[in-house]
Amino acid sequence: MPNSIRPGDVLADRYRLVDLLTESGAGRFWRAHDRVLERHVALHVIDADDERAPGLLEAARRSATILDRHLLRVLDADQVDGLCFVVNEWGSGTSLDIMLANEGPLAARRAAWIVAEVASSIAVAHAAGVAHGRLVPENVLVDRTGAVRVIGFSVDAALHGLPAGRTSTDVADLGGLLYCALTGRWPGVSNSDVPPAPQEHGRVLRPRQVRAGIPRPLDLLCDEVVNPYAAHGGRSRDAHDLDTARGIGDYLSEFVGDPTGLAEAEAAAHAARPHHQTVVLPRLPDPAAPVENPTGFEPEPEPEPEEGPEEGPDPTPPPGPTGPVEQPTQAGLPIFDDDNDDVSWLTAGTTPAPPPPPFDEPPERPLFAPEPSDGQPVRRPRPGTQTTTGTGDYWPWETAGPGTGSVPVTEEDDGGEVPGRSWLRLAAVIGVGLLLLVAIVVAYNLGRGKTPLGAEPSDDRTPTTPATTPSATPLTGLVATDFDPQGDPPDENPELAPLAVDGDTTTAWRTMTYQQNFGPGGLKTGVGLTIDLGARSAVSSVDLTLVGAPTGVSLYLTDRLPTEVRDLTPVAEETMSGPRKRVTLDEPVSGRYLTVWLTSLPETDGGFRGEVAEVAVRG
Repeated sequence: MPNSIRPGDVLADRYRLVDLLTESGAGRFWRAHDRVLERHVALHVIDADDERAPGLLEAARRSATILDRHLLRVLDADQVDGLCFVVNEWGSGTSLDIMLANEGPLAARRAAWIVAEVASSIAVAHAAGVAHGRLVPENVLVDRTGAVRVIGFSVDAALHGLPAGRTSTDVADLGGLLYCALTGRWPGVSNSDVPPAPQEHGRVLRPRQVRAGIPRPLDLLCDEVVNPYAAHGGRSRDAHDLDTARGIGDYLSEFVGDPTGLAEAEAAAHAARPHHQTVVLPRLPDPAAPVENPTGFEPEPEPEPEEGPEEGPDPTPPPGPTGPVEQPTQAGLPIFDDDNDDVSWLTAGTTPAPPPPPFDEPPERPLFAPEPSDGQPVRRPRPGTQTTTGTGDYWPWETAGPGTGSVPVTEEDDGGEVPGRSWLRLAAVIGVGLLLLVAIVVAYNLGRGKTPLGAEPSDDRTPTTPATTPSATPLTGLVATDFDPQGDPPDENPELAPLAVDGDTTTAWRTMTYQQNFGPGGLKTGVGLTIDLGARSAVSSVDLTLVGAPTGVSLYLTDRLPTEVRDLTPVAEETMSGPRKRVTLDEPVSGRYLTVWLTSLPETDGGFRGEVAEVAVRG
């Protein structure tokens, strides 16, 4: 029967069907127009003989008893012409699931405020003994005024064939709404089209394990409500009763503080979304008809040309001699007069530039020196003398500078020895004789079983060993703390940090489980431990025992407790493919605080997680 009605039909002589919004099973959801009160309404229609019909009418009656500004009220419910229908107040806005799909996870304070508004309405209904029954992101709406509205109260659960809702289900779904707004994943009890939250060993991961930067109060609230049977120690339940919608609303309101301006910000964000912008395209002109001034603006008058030579070509150049025209080089550049602030313009020159001077022909030079007629070596004449030929002017010996040909013979004309050459020969002969004598003496002494100098050899035949540096000594009294400067708050399992320096490799400090690995595309660049050595020490090596592989590790040594690693220079960088490794520094580095920074984590069930079982420092 619901499929037989069409847009334009009038139901119960009052509600004209306008738009079919959704259709599921044997039910339809319409936007209709109330012809009596002249307003739009939301209309749910199913067959009167549908097994859900009695529960739907009962849910409508229960919902009508709740009066709250955040609820879209039930206005009418009846059975007419074989149809069962429920009329709700019409709301226009963006549901939480669509908001998360378009914008991603919300900021912490914004998410807490939206869920606090929903919790206040749920608390009013619970006080009257009525539950929503299906509090999913699809049923939370932020309208164009920035107000948070809850739709489908009791009615939506009945349309899905669910029994009357329980308050405990609404409380669990409230924690799921906060978890979903912070991470974009749904962990609630009711079914939703939002992707489910990741789990590990049957337990939903905490929001901070899915997305970095979530404040610890909201992380604890989600964990205690979504995982009610886990051991939390009651940290958030001391001041608020988290088993009720009122307690959750008070907890979130205390976190948000003064909510002034939040509704206005939501209204502004709603107005700025693309589907609320109207884009008007200009009318396309008829290509067959001429268009005069299609923009509708008066054209600006052409600027008057300034006095001076024109920069562009003249359409009617004056008559002149034909031929190639000289191309200007810097024509058109302004010239400023410092005396009277006049401006003139540089024009192309009319006088051709003079040609460059011709190159002088180099003097002709012979390739080789001339052969003398007497067959004797050519000698350089002394200054003021002439050669035996009487000229002494042949190349290259006539030049005063260094020659460019072969080196001439420079012996004296009288053919005598060069002064000092005989003494050099005598010294060389004496040196060779001395070396030969020393060699004979050494050979003679060694042949007699003595030392090269003739002394008796020593009986101590113990070979000498090179001096070695003392071995590195393990440092004691180490104190380890977690180091998570990119978290909000900067904590990374601080209670487990001492296990990394307790000397027991069966215990370990571990990071949270992340859906993405670290790096440029991850949520963080890394996390790690800061180890206090107790005093400034010279560190030569570090022994690391990790769990899982591969793990990227960078080591930093500083004199002060670090707050970031962005400006620090690592003393060593390793990618560990096994559980144990000794990282030896190129040379000892002094410092008091050793930072073990994990830059990439090994893959584990449900994501990525690193574990440091033991750190030993040698100095």
